[in-house]
Amino acid sequence: MHELRIVEDLMTIVRKVAEEKGLKKVTKVNISMGKLVQIVPSLLEAAFNEAVAGSVAEGASIEIETVAVQLRCRICGKTFTPDANGFECPVCRISDIDVLNGNELFIKSIEGE
Repeated sequence: MHELRIVEDLMTIVRKVAEEKGLKKVTKVNISMGKLVQIVPSLLEAAFNEAVAGSVAEGASIEIETVAVQLRCRICGKTFTPDANGFECPVCRISDIDVLNGNELFIKSIEGE
């Protein structure tokens, strides 16, 4: 379960930000996660709930925003969202693409008091 390792890294950031900002309690962590990251949101949330125990973020909630996949064809420049058939450009039918969105994972914001 790589979600646990990811949450450990996120908690390192949360603790650091809480200390820098003088937060006595973190109440909410907002995450942005692309669909290509291949993390199960419910497992990430469960791992987060375990990781916050005994920390400045104990009892905090996690909100996960899922970012859709957006691609651009390197041949014709078409920007598109992949369909069920894969990552092939709908115009030139080539799979030579750049990922514009969908592979990110970051903390958008940390709320607290």
